[in-house]
Amino acid sequence: MAQLLQINVLLALMLIVSFLVATTLHEWAHAQMATWLGDRTPLAEGRQTLDLRAHIDPVGTLMCAILAFQPLIVPPAGFGWGKPVKPDPWKLRTGPNSGVLLVACAGPVFSLLVGLLVAAIARFADPFLVNNAITTHLLQLLIVFAHVNIALALVNLLPLYPLDGYQILYTLLPSKQAVQFSRSATYGPFIILALFFFVPFLARLAGVGDFPLFRLAYYIWLGALSLIALVFGMPFSESISHVYSLYIS
Repeated sequence: MAQLLQINVLLALMLIVSFLVATTLHEWAHAQMATWLGDRTPLAEGRQTLDLRAHIDPVGTLMCAILAFQPLIVPPAGFGWGKPVKPDPWKLRTGPNSGVLLVACAGPVFSLLVGLLVAAIARFADPFLVNNAITTHLLQLLIVFAHVNIALALVNLLPLYPLDGYQILYTLLPSKQAVQFSRSATYGPFIILALFFFVPFLARLAGVGDFPLFRLAYYIWLGALSLIALVFGMPFSESISHVYSLYIS
């Protein structure tokens, strides 16, 4: 138990660095999709770039840092959000609603594909990189980067501003309901922080911390780990145990 209460600093740093890179790729995918659909607004705003500084949101990054420096019993995770890409709906050649929907979906889809691709690379590199401490940490970095990308895709499905799920739901709602829903945008970051930090903390104090709604971060973490385990192709229980051991090594 004492070991599980320790903080793995190397893992935390891997998670934060992976998040910064993954977020940059995620937001670039939004901007690239907007450009493909005919809107050059993200390009004009300097968002169609792989420069980290153009995409990082301070609060979203702080959330990642707090989740990364968690004791192993929690466990540590690397997700948050970046600065939203805001296309001009009327410049998208597919129309405002479908165009915005495609732009919103581009980030999570790209993050998921990157995560699965890196997980596949880790699977084939696994037999060759577990021979010594240095190469094992390289394999760990691959697993962590894959996990962060997949978790970023899952987190962004939540219908809360500034996550992509907010924009996806907004475009799917009828006009009247969409206007009502848009009022939640102001409180979105506070709701996210409450769901991931304050509510779980109060739930633990009240003795109901095992209720699924209060363990949202854990289930997102577990979902991403499970997808990586499926890529490894072993019997699931063996595979997820192996991937977890690589994740925290």
